[in-house]
Amino acid sequence: MQEKGTISIHTENIFPIIKKFLYSDHEIFLRELVSNAVDATQKLKRLASLGQFSGEVGDTTIEISFDETAQTITIADKGIGMTGEEIKKYINQIAFSGATEFMEKFKEANDANEIIGRFGLGFYSAFMVADKVEIQSLSYQSGAEPARWICEGSTEFEISEGNRLRRGTEVILHVNDDNKDFLNEHRLQQILDKYCRFLPIAIKFGTKTKSVADGEDAEGKTKYKEIEVDNIVNTTSPLWTKTPADLKDEDYLSFYRELYPMSEEPLFWIHLNVDYPFNLTGILYFPKVKNELELQRNKIQLYSRQVFITDEVKDIVPEFLMLLHGVINSPDIPLNVSRSFLQADGNVKKINNYITKKVADKLLELFKADRKSYEEKWNDIGLFVKYGIISEEKFEEKAKDFTLLKNTSNEYFTTEEYHQKVNSTQTDKDGTLVYLYASDVQKQDSFIQSANRKGYDVLVMDGPLDTHYISHLERKGEKLALKRVDADVINKLIEKEESFEDVLTEEQRNMVKEIFTKAINKGNMQVEVSAHNPLEAPVTVTMDEFMRRMKDMSKMGGPYSFYGAMPENYKVSINANHQLISKILGTKDEAQQEKLAKQAFDLALLSQGMLTGSDLTEFVNRSVALI
Repeated sequence: MQEKGTISIHTENIFPIIKKFLYSDHEIFLRELVSNAVDATQKLKRLASLGQFSGEVGDTTIEISFDETAQTITIADKGIGMTGEEIKKYINQIAFSGATEFMEKFKEANDANEIIGRFGLGFYSAFMVADKVEIQSLSYQSGAEPARWICEGSTEFEISEGNRLRRGTEVILHVNDDNKDFLNEHRLQQILDKYCRFLPIAIKFGTKTKSVADGEDAEGKTKYKEIEVDNIVNTTSPLWTKTPADLKDEDYLSFYRELYPMSEEPLFWIHLNVDYPFNLTGILYFPKVKNELELQRNKIQLYSRQVFITDEVKDIVPEFLMLLHGVINSPDIPLNVSRSFLQADGNVKKINNYITKKVADKLLELFKADRKSYEEKWNDIGLFVKYGIISEEKFEEKAKDFTLLKNTSNEYFTTEEYHQKVNSTQTDKDGTLVYLYASDVQKQDSFIQSANRKGYDVLVMDGPLDTHYISHLERKGEKLALKRVDADVINKLIEKEESFEDVLTEEQRNMVKEIFTKAINKGNMQVEVSAHNPLEAPVTVTMDEFMRRMKDMSKMGGPYSFYGAMPENYKVSINANHQLISKILGTKDEAQQEKLAKQAFDLALLSQGMLTGSDLTEFVNRSVALI
């Protein structure tokens, strides 16, 4: 029996569209055809489990092969197969209603993934790479005849008697000259590794050699020989499909090494397993995070029924958890998923919320179970938590119980604990509680020591998100201000009612200001003279908290970018009560006064790493001369 006919597409334009649509996406043809083979195999197993197939299921391995000379790629399964009538029904009647609708809609599609998904064109993705496609199939049904279907990239097809002798389907692609690069073992292996490494049915692609024991030699040592074995490219039961109670830590670590062979071991992980109101499984790992935020992204792999879809999961995983690694698998997300679908789908939003909750619950559990261990991991965990607090209101509400603040003595506090610690000592005369912080403990050491002498505590805020986190804390706190420890002299950072008596007269203060202004001779350095503790530095150079914070934020781009172009203005605070100032005033030689003032100013710059180039050389030479 032979039959010819026309595929019910209603337009000649479909094949040029399929063949030429986004060359970079052509590799998905193999994903689509292997997925179809997996579906056919699983359907057979399901029928057998329901008692609707009484034959022997037997080996169900899907086999993929290629012939470079004949220019063919073959995908063969041992699934339910198709009769000639079923081929006509499932292959010929493509799921869209007509040429006009199709031609209009495909213009909106952003990629080949979307065009295939929207119009049920999974099988027809074969024509991206092939001029001719052949199907040989034999249905599982008793007495079924084998059928052959062939199409040469037009709407004409031919169905005739096939030659397949065993149940299942073969799809043979006659690859065109433009796509001969797919007739390559390494290229095909690459695609299979990417999309099919965790499919639930074994997939064979060629053979590989394996060393096996072959007796002993004369000295009693084991001999080995090389044998050929099937090259099975996938793990049919990946870790996320198993019950957490049956798994050990080493299982999770081993799976992580399989996913990310060059990475450091993760801090901990979360096993996701939910079947209502949506279906979701997966494992998310908290990696040891470096400060390069962008380099850490796109490490979560999204699967649908164990078929890889994408590693761009922005709309499924909350923004702040994009730094996590791992896998998410959900049949509720279609295989051919588009960005617009992810943004609009209700299940995706529920998954997003669920993941946020699971991460918050896990962090709270870790904090309560072993606070010391949690504190040791805080440098890595903190980045996720702060990112979440800044960007996700639902997460912020939960996070207050496990968010930590670290001080320069390496002590850790929850936000409530820290409030209690410093409330009595660091509240200023206006009733504002001031948290002092350092962004570079080594560079700001003299300022930290100055604060400690006053009995004040200093937090460490040196992470890539801390500038934003600081602003967030201020917005959420009642009468709370955060000031970097080098933003002013300590008396000005937390102003109290008491003050130091000024040993200088007004005339002397004016004279000191004049001497230093002349010695510094820099328009962006504003000199002020005020009375402080005699033990504090004679000269302190600071940048206003607001201006410095805006400049820090400008480095991250966004609405604060213009602050980066603004000039850097500093305040030079002269401690009127320091004995060096009295010494300068007691020196009648104006040149010597200026030299001492310049030396004191340069020391202030040096303490902050701000003395460089010719100014540093001049300072060194002057220091030698003074000695």
